[in-house]
Amino acid sequence: MSARSFGTAPVFFTAISTILGAIMFLRFGFAVGHVGLLGTFLIILLGHAVTIPTAMAIAEISTNQRVEGGGEYYIISRTFGVVIGSSIGLALYMSQAISVAFYIMAFTEAFSPAIDWLSMNVGLPAWLEWVLRQKQTIGIPALLVLTWIMLTKGAELGVKALYVVVFTLALSLVAFFIGKTEYAETHHIKLLDTIYETEEPVQSLSYRLTDTATISVFQFPFQSETVEPVPPVPTRDHNRDRLGFFLVFAIIFPAFTGMTAGVGLSGDLKDPGKALPLGTLGATLFGMVIYLFMAWKLAESASPADLANTDQLVMSSIAWQGWWVIPLGLAAATISSALGSIMVAPRTLQAIARDEVLPQKAINRWLSVGRNPNDEPFNATLVTILIAGAFILVGALDAVAEVISMFFMVTYGTLCLISFLQHFAADPSYRPRFRSRWYVSLFGAIACFGLMFAMNAMYALVSILMMIVAYWILDRNNPDKKSLALLFQGVIFQFSRRLHVFLQSAKKEESLSWRPSAICLSEHSFERPGAFDLLRWISQRYGFGTYIHHIQGYLSRNTHIEAEAYKQRLIDHAEKSGSKVYVDTMVGTSFSSAVSSVIQLPGVAGADNNLILFEFAKQDPEELTELIENFKLIHAVRFDILLLGSCERNFGLHQEIHLWITGHDTENSTLMILLAYIITGHYDWKRARITIHAIAPIDRLEEERILLAKLIHDGQLPISEHNLKVIPRPETIDTRTLINETSQDADLTLIGFREEAVRRKGTDLFTGFNQLGNILFVGAAEGKEIK
Repeated sequence: MSARSFGTAPVFFTAISTILGAIMFLRFGFAVGHVGLLGTFLIILLGHAVTIPTAMAIAEISTNQRVEGGGEYYIISRTFGVVIGSSIGLALYMSQAISVAFYIMAFTEAFSPAIDWLSMNVGLPAWLEWVLRQKQTIGIPALLVLTWIMLTKGAELGVKALYVVVFTLALSLVAFFIGKTEYAETHHIKLLDTIYETEEPVQSLSYRLTDTATISVFQFPFQSETVEPVPPVPTRDHNRDRLGFFLVFAIIFPAFTGMTAGVGLSGDLKDPGKALPLGTLGATLFGMVIYLFMAWKLAESASPADLANTDQLVMSSIAWQGWWVIPLGLAAATISSALGSIMVAPRTLQAIARDEVLPQKAINRWLSVGRNPNDEPFNATLVTILIAGAFILVGALDAVAEVISMFFMVTYGTLCLISFLQHFAADPSYRPRFRSRWYVSLFGAIACFGLMFAMNAMYALVSILMMIVAYWILDRNNPDKKSLALLFQGVIFQFSRRLHVFLQSAKKEESLSWRPSAICLSEHSFERPGAFDLLRWISQRYGFGTYIHHIQGYLSRNTHIEAEAYKQRLIDHAEKSGSKVYVDTMVGTSFSSAVSSVIQLPGVAGADNNLILFEFAKQDPEELTELIENFKLIHAVRFDILLLGSCERNFGLHQEIHLWITGHDTENSTLMILLAYIITGHYDWKRARITIHAIAPIDRLEEERILLAKLIHDGQLPISEHNLKVIPRPETIDTRTLINETSQDADLTLIGFREEAVRRKGTDLFTGFNQLGNILFVGAAEGKEIK
């Protein structure tokens, strides 16, 4: 048989043989006995309310893309990215590998009746009986046989053997359904009948398990498709209250998992897009129907007391020729699950290695090796067998089983989450032939992640922490691969688009409080980064910022490539500085045309831009003329203007901010005060002190104090009087000289300017402050208020 030769049948049989597993034989009667037929029906429906959304999500995602080897890992990694996919994939692989040990240990339980018979009729020595009852005695040889099958014959023989065990499983089910009992002929079904409502005595019910098993019953219930050990039942007295509904649900839940087992064969399928949805959904629904009929048959055929007695295979007393057919069916169910796991787990590990995400290249190469035309994962199978063998030898797997089940729940929840997110991402390349519904996928994701914490909150946190550590290691070793940054990209794009449309179309009152939505235009982004730093301080918490690097020239292929290179440099700089600034580039023939374009850009947060920031070098103010020429255009659209004069001192120690205000210019004064408060809200300025100065001629000093006090009292200046220093200006000293002397040690100085002053004085208005550090000239378009 050639590579990629499997159809739908292997997917269906792999999944159904895992779904109809050990729990069906050993614990289903227990459920009917404790919660009645109606309660068992409800458990079945609730369990499939979790598994069906996952099956539908797998069917949807697999019909959108060609699913290669690795099954669930391939689906997650190709949708969420290789780094995230491999983090989940490693957890998935460990669960699959250890589940081989679980199934083989459950397989050994099928030999218990034979050992009992030998002990009673042959008279085995005590030591020999003890040896035979050890799970390692049968488990290790069974593992070696499976190893031989997989390493020599591969998945082809494994699938053929799967048909044999599925036939045996079907035979045991047929024998069970055609079986008749005396109880069925003399009693009628009661939907709510339990061992505590029947008239039959329950003193005969004996539970030989220890107190340790009493704890385990709360730990086992949520095993997934390839982890289905038989949960022990707690020791209990018949006079105690019966087990509650959700506890019984916890014990039975592993019976409903297993639908994703066939996905691991994706690399060997002729048409994964057809075989996976048909096989997976078919097995899930077929399993649910079988369980419903089984519950009815059990309730019809045996008393609640007999059903609740977990010391026997109650199905064997109901089935035709049940003394040998049911143990054989149990053996078939467990060995088929083990066979399915040992086929799937190595392929998951091989797929991870072939994505070259593991830290060492040599390990990736060794694990990715495939042999014979079917590309059997030989080395990955060896690793899987070693892991399974180690856990069989240890034997005590209760605590480990809980963690494994958590990882499977993460896988289920992630698959549902992928489907849910894809519904909202509106990705044109996402065109599955089968579509689930977004609310079905959302329900499945919430249910899976909720069940993790319902099982065991501590183990859930440990599982998530282990995956976070795995992601951190893999992300550091694979910086070039798609990672968490792109996880919700499509959904965020759609949400942002709808939010912008809503903000534009909503008829609402204009906000009474002001916040900066700033845009900066500069041609010297890397030579003089002061403007970028100022913008990131303004937009870090209270505002929004867009930084545009202007490139002189005509738009062409060469200038576009140059712009993309500059943009990437800006993105790297923004990431290193931890800023929240949106960066971009613009190619234009002149600076004025660039200004005309940027003041028409929409704000990145949905709000209109209201402030523009320019920058010039104080020691070379030639650029000022070109900047000032654009002020008239900017005032026409009512933008506030910030003009940063930078020098070699830059922003110094980030500790002193000086403001120079006047009582006759409240528009600029208020804006400067707001900007100073916003800047000091940034971590870089956490130790900064704001000092506010006002200048008045000596003969008008008291008048200025009174005016400023009134403005503060009326709320027009958002400061307190003790933060204000009114400085008298002698007639022999001009204002510029006084500012130079007073603020020469300030790290940032804010000075207001008015439009009429710019028209009158031009560039001279912004020069002559050579003793100061960086200066921010502020021109407000209108008054601002703080509420």
